[in-house]
Amino acid sequence: MKRAISILGSTGSIGKQALEVVEKLHGRFNVFGLAAGKNIELLKKQIIKFNPQVVSVESEIDACKLYKDIKHVEILWGKEGLRQIAENTKNDIVLIAVTGLNGLEPTISAIKNGINVALANKETLVSAGNIVTKLAKEKNVKIIPVDSEHSAIYQCINSRESSKIKRIILTASGGPFRTSTLEEIHNATVKNTLAHPKWSMGDKITVDSATLMNKGLEVIEAYWLFNVDYSNIEVIIHPQSVMHGAVEFLDGSVISQMGLPSMHIPIQYALSFPETFEGIKTGSLDFTQITGLEFEKPDFERFPCLKLAYEAGIKGGTYPAALNAINEEAVFAFLKGEIRLTDIAKIVSKGLEQHNNIVNPSYEEILDADKEARHFVLDYCSILQS
Repeated sequence: MKRAISILGSTGSIGKQALEVVEKLHGRFNVFGLAAGKNIELLKKQIIKFNPQVVSVESEIDACKLYKDIKHVEILWGKEGLRQIAENTKNDIVLIAVTGLNGLEPTISAIKNGINVALANKETLVSAGNIVTKLAKEKNVKIIPVDSEHSAIYQCINSRESSKIKRIILTASGGPFRTSTLEEIHNATVKNTLAHPKWSMGDKITVDSATLMNKGLEVIEAYWLFNVDYSNIEVIIHPQSVMHGAVEFLDGSVISQMGLPSMHIPIQYALSFPETFEGIKTGSLDFTQITGLEFEKPDFERFPCLKLAYEAGIKGGTYPAALNAINEEAVFAFLKGEIRLTDIAKIVSKGLEQHNNIVNPSYEEILDADKEARHFVLDYCSILQS
């Protein structure tokens, strides 16, 4: 029997690769819904190829553009469109691959309706992990991570009893500035920063990888996904990106997940779970060709964003939501050439210092904290440039 799937963020990197997985596993999936932003031309091609029942775009104007050429599919738009696709019980699983807090409401909507979620959106658990994980437990819904590192941990844990976990190990490539001095990082250009040595990603996440904030957000995400204390979540720099994650159990054994860098593997794992199939050929890991695997401790002095993320996660409440929002706006400012790369950590630190934390926040309070944090960055950058 085919598994019905909806992909929110179908024209992004994860969404496109997810559809490649669906195409490879022809006959195992039925695409119920697709949601995209403004890339209407690519969405048209996806509609023709995968024949979904419903699609959603960013705005009503985009919906009108799409309707000129596509009339056999229900067309929705905006946040309401994302929500309607996600909550439809014809879905067996919904892949959340939209960016930012845009992923929060559809994730909650899917869970409320008993639909499993393949989560490729860090912000959802970083900002509202308390709400999302509690609801998933109540509804007996699985949240299956798509990030390569969390997928690796998920696979390792499924081989043993999760109650026996001692430590989670998240690996990071170290980004383009792994061996750079503080001065070199301070003078980094946008072009230098976007030159990731291992992964091809969007601009925002590539900058986060360069500052190690991406790994910090993943630490918070791991806390909610695996119910492991922050003191037992360790980040290790591993430039070869062969080991994607590992779990140490109480008996002292360590199980790791390894493979060539490829997002097709974790995407397919999430979509097909608990089944496994032969997927897109990514090549086999040839241990005889690996001259060495390096592992290093992260340097908090050169990469303070990682430390700030740990601190925000431990404080809890609305601190992680503020951290995420401040960082996101600071990254956008860097990409526009308004600030230096090292200013991102400084802005995050100052923003968190003035944040008024709310313990056990509601959905609305999380959104308010996000909004206030973004206003702080915009005001701060305006002062810098005046």
